[in-house]
Amino acid sequence: MKHLILGTAGHIDHGKTSLVKALTGIDTDRLKEEKERGITIELGFAHLELPDGTQFGIVDVPGHERFVRAMVAGVGGMDLVMLVIAADEGVMPQTREHLEICQLLGVKKGLVALSKCDMVDDDWLELVVEEVRDYLTGSFLAEAPIIPVSSKTAAGLEDLKSALAELASEVQEKSDDGPFRLPVDRVFTVAGFGTVVTGTLLSGEIATGDEVEILPSGLSSRVRSVQTHGKKAEHASAGQRVAVNIQGIEHGDMLRGDVVVPRGAFRTTRAVDARIDYLSSAPRELKHRATLRLHSATYEVPAQVILLDRDVLEPGGSAFVQLRLKSPVLLLPGDNFIVRSYSPQITVGGGVVIDPAPPRRRRRSAQALELLTALGGGEDADKILLLIRESLLSGLPLDELITRSGLSAKRTEAALSGLLSQGLLVQVVREPRIFLSKEAFAELKSLLLAGLENYLRENPLKEGIGKEELKARIPKRSDLRFFGPVLASLEKDGKALADRDLVKKPGHKASAAVDQAGLQSKLENALQKGGAEPPGIKELCEAVRCGEKDALEHLNLLAREGRAVKIKSDIFYAPEPLQSLRQKLVAYLQEKGEVTPPDFRELTGLSRKFMIPLLEYFDQEKVTIRVGDKRVLRKG
Repeated sequence: MKHLILGTAGHIDHGKTSLVKALTGIDTDRLKEEKERGITIELGFAHLELPDGTQFGIVDVPGHERFVRAMVAGVGGMDLVMLVIAADEGVMPQTREHLEICQLLGVKKGLVALSKCDMVDDDWLELVVEEVRDYLTGSFLAEAPIIPVSSKTAAGLEDLKSALAELASEVQEKSDDGPFRLPVDRVFTVAGFGTVVTGTLLSGEIATGDEVEILPSGLSSRVRSVQTHGKKAEHASAGQRVAVNIQGIEHGDMLRGDVVVPRGAFRTTRAVDARIDYLSSAPRELKHRATLRLHSATYEVPAQVILLDRDVLEPGGSAFVQLRLKSPVLLLPGDNFIVRSYSPQITVGGGVVIDPAPPRRRRRSAQALELLTALGGGEDADKILLLIRESLLSGLPLDELITRSGLSAKRTEAALSGLLSQGLLVQVVREPRIFLSKEAFAELKSLLLAGLENYLRENPLKEGIGKEELKARIPKRSDLRFFGPVLASLEKDGKALADRDLVKKPGHKASAAVDQAGLQSKLENALQKGGAEPPGIKELCEAVRCGEKDALEHLNLLAREGRAVKIKSDIFYAPEPLQSLRQKLVAYLQEKGEVTPPDFRELTGLSRKFMIPLLEYFDQEKVTIRVGDKRVLRKG
């Protein structure tokens, strides 16, 4: 069974609602004011099943110019349009605007219902058909059937149904692939059930029990029940008119323009890159930074227009733009929109979303225009590669690539696979999967290698740089998770060596060339002279007349070269006195079997400042092993 959305369009009082009722038996005017005034103010809904099993959800839109915003909310999701033109009046202002809106929003198929044909004679009807055909020249309805009908006499209704059936056979159903997206066009309350929302399901499937999120508010809920065409259903598919009972959400918490989506599947945006087509009927040129009202699906939001390649867009022209939105909405690549001016309040253009999460663009950037051209219709691999290259050192995760490219997950994976095999991309993080261009990865490697080399040049007494210190040199616009893969690649290239907590440069040796005025010899002598209780760092600095930083750097170098021994961060020994203490301890343990801290103090005469650090040092060196508060000689 095929599910399609049929929308009406046309001037006020041209008989759209009456024609829908004649076709379906359903009066789509539900408001008291609509029935009293005889005009449609809000969207109306009906359904029609054709003999071949095709099911139409019908959206009946208002025809009055004051209600164009409601009309636009009904056009989103249309598969076919039925442009209704009264035979006794012909083409009128809202006929023109509605047709422009349908064309801008990407409606591709439809027909013309020439209503009220019972009110004119055959000659007049023939003239009107000719006038309408001339008017439609150049539009998507240029070759569309024009069917004279009468809601009053039922004349032409069967011809209309036959024409709809033929058009339906030519239209592709919306895809069930991917997460569902339900723009809300109506919110109401049903006693005993709570809040119900209706809309046209643009993609995916929605089912009873689904966990949902309401955007842009971010409210979470669950689907209590689903209806299609007034009947309860376990699930609904893309292309169907749907009523969804939302659990635990108050009526006042939702509005037309909200979107029901799977929890966590989508993010709203405050800016989109787009191609805009500015109508030749627009009353004035469109200036850079002008503000218009953007309509897409059921959304309506003020948008500032940033012209990316010019200062002015003339009527009838097209251009790439960035639209900066006053409030967040959900827009995806390929979504059509229209823009309307504030004064006069008319439709002036429309277009299609290219990138729903762009950075702020530099105007007249050849790189940005190349990217937008590719995203607007290039090869999948080109889109993915350009997006990742544009991200520079930040990289892009897989979910963002899918969102911004507008490609399905399957097509994105296929493009990534080819680019990775060609070496044009690098996957730098496994979970979530994040990708860098080969150029950005090479730049990160160069930056880290330069950081290592600069550090060693500035600290000639150091063997290497601490991993965390080198990691901190990853640029802020990048990601600290990139450090491991970049370092691993440098090691593979033989340009760096990770040794525990240090990163070294292969072949580099700490240099004693900076031993100002024999500083190292002075430190060695001071430690040797101190014997079993050597001077601390401050005393050493006073003895050799140097700063604490220089003293520690030289002491650490002496320790690495075996000319001193580091007991802890601020205690260093000359090798000979330490070896003497070690021999005393080993001899004592061989005779007595165990030693306590007081025993060790009595044996060596050391103060607690040295005694405890030395015992811990001998534990670390596997001379002794601690058992409770005693030490015993480690075997083997």
